[in-house]
Amino acid sequence: MTHSHNHTACVQVALTNAAQLCAERGVQLTPIRQQVLELIWANHHAVKAYDLLERIKPLQSAAKPATIYRALDFLMEQGFIHRVESLNAFIGCTDLRTVHEQLLLICKQCQDVEERQANAVMQSLADELKEAGFTAHHKAIEIHGICQNCQQ
Repeated sequence: MTHSHNHTACVQVALTNAAQLCAERGVQLTPIRQQVLELIWANHHAVKAYDLLERIKPLQSAAKPATIYRALDFLMEQGFIHRVESLNAFIGCTDLRTVHEQLLLICKQCQDVEERQANAVMQSLADELKEAGFTAHHKAIEIHGICQNCQQ
């Protein structure tokens, strides 16, 4: 993940695309859902549900864990966020328009999580699954290491 990109624009694009897709799909991006999405996009770190609850309390004093989990479920169903299983946390999806597998690069130093398309890797994985006669319901590869910026 390059730290030189315009993150404000990054967040704005994600929120605008999410609102547009909700309108197209006939579902509601309620204020709490939008706030949770915005908090997830606050940076490129994975965010845990209880951290989201703490951050949203000043904005929504009545928010409870169930409030956050319902918002997270909706955002995942719509493909706006991904769950980072190994961290039990969530990140914003960089490609809201397509359903896709995930290759997540997780930096152990700065905590950034970068989503990669990795089409060749995912195709090789699909070929292996087909050869094994295995039907996958969900594919995500999480790799922990040190990002390019932290190595410099």
